[in-house]
Amino acid sequence: MKIGCIQLNVAFGDVEKNFKRAEQFIRESASKGAKLVVLPEMWNTGYALKKLNELADDHGERTKNFLQNLATELHIDIVGGSVATKRDNYFYNTMYVVDKEGKLVGEYDKVHLFSLMDEHLHLSSGSEKNNFALGDLQAAGVICYDIRFPEWLRLHTLNGAKVLFVVAQWPTPRIDHWKLLLQARAIENQCFVIAVNRISNKKENFNGQSMIIGPWGEVLWTGNEDEELAVIDVDLSNVDEVRGQIPVYDDRRPDLYKDILV
Repeated sequence: MKIGCIQLNVAFGDVEKNFKRAEQFIRESASKGAKLVVLPEMWNTGYALKKLNELADDHGERTKNFLQNLATELHIDIVGGSVATKRDNYFYNTMYVVDKEGKLVGEYDKVHLFSLMDEHLHLSSGSEKNNFALGDLQAAGVICYDIRFPEWLRLHTLNGAKVLFVVAQWPTPRIDHWKLLLQARAIENQCFVIAVNRISNKKENFNGQSMIIGPWGEVLWTGNEDEELAVIDVDLSNVDEVRGQIPVYDDRRPDLYKDILV
């Protein structure tokens, strides 16, 4: 499958510019043969958390229409990163996933809020998993800080996911954590990880390095440190083979885990 990873330079608080750039890159991805496109976290507003009342997408309607129309027109699946949304006077960091027929197949509010960036002061957390299917592909999507919680991602793979999509605004000072955590999540869950980070100017301090990682933990592609569209051809078919060679799922001892999951 050809996958378009859009490492977007998100303009702080400039919704119109961000929608325009996202559309440009989605169309370019399709023109280069991508069948699935992935955007980064909070691409509509950036972390303009103090301006969410004026900037957040009301019930996500603009974003959903935008993604559904492009998916239908271009006949591609879109993992729509995440956007700032507003529902009933609460704000959320929300991922939408749309298939090539324009059907909304995934909707997820970020569960783990990152207090170091004051997310918990401005956003409400979600409480639902994000498993979805894109045709025959069983997948799941999480957002940024979620990858520091391996039990959360394991719930998704136990529920059938063979590909984990991770969208992020992961900062430069902790980019080594980003790389190591993504590889660890791929290895322990024996799945593909497709992770798209943003980039920014030096003041905001995000430097991309998006990644595609195979179920053995092998790095199949790493993005650079600039705004970038990469269309990568990835064979997603060997998850069952890997899981058969080292039967982690069969050898689990959930009877011993329940007491620590509190």
